[in-house]
Amino acid sequence: MAIEDSGSFSDRHGYVPRDREITVRDDAPPQFREALVQIARQVGLHDSEVQDVVCKVLLCLPRAGGWPPGAIEYEIRTLIEGCEWYRVYDIAERLYEHLWRKGRTGEMKQFEQLLNKYFREHGIGWQMSNGKIVTRGQESFEVAVREAIIMLDAAGRSTTSNEIHEAIRDLSRRPAPDVTGAIQHGMAALECLARDICGEPSATLGQLLNRSPDRLGIPKPLDEAVEKAWGYASQMGRHLSEGRLPTYEEAELIVGIAATVATYLSKKNPRAHQ
Repeated sequence: MAIEDSGSFSDRHGYVPRDREITVRDDAPPQFREALVQIARQVGLHDSEVQDVVCKVLLCLPRAGGWPPGAIEYEIRTLIEGCEWYRVYDIAERLYEHLWRKGRTGEMKQFEQLLNKYFREHGIGWQMSNGKIVTRGQESFEVAVREAIIMLDAAGRSTTSNEIHEAIRDLSRRPAPDVTGAIQHGMAALECLARDICGEPSATLGQLLNRSPDRLGIPKPLDEAVEKAWGYASQMGRHLSEGRLPTYEEAELIVGIAATVATYLSKKNPRAHQ
């Protein structure tokens, strides 16, 4: 009698582990390198397919061609274990792309889901979104950014939404994130939105906060907090001092603030046609 596949015990009973605090970002721990191979197999990729992808990413010729299957597996593990950390994430993206090119939509979605599940459960600060590895923040950051993008797109404020996308892209750059670029794009999103609301396409966010606080609708003293964030972003994103670079966490904070305030302003100031 065949056993019906109804998912694992934890899936059936709703036991979902809480997301671990993010402790890994500029690294690909050995456990994750092993898990990537296991996930590829779980979604139905053959070792020969994984080998082909890995060798293309690492620009090397397969050394186990024509050998027994075990030799191919050994080569895959050896190459993945020995490559730079950011290449492991490149390999993950290319495995997804391989599934997409083959039209294996179900396996493609499953691959992304399993990968993100592993990231969340093991405190890895990355996630796969539509086949691309992008930065993942703590839950509050993720919620703020996701809500901002949804709200701005729905309101037809695509330029502001795109600036937030660019900020996330800068935080996601490998091997080193562009923290100054992320800060610039985060505050550019807020400035773009404020200009649209106030009808002043040439004014800076600082000027609009001073001249048109009532028009923007940011209550006091919160407007002062936004102005201070703007001042910090101007200093760290545009006018850097020698020996003083913003940290990743600082950049993430600014992007999160920009996304949260942008969501508030968009709700507070809907466009006339909405």
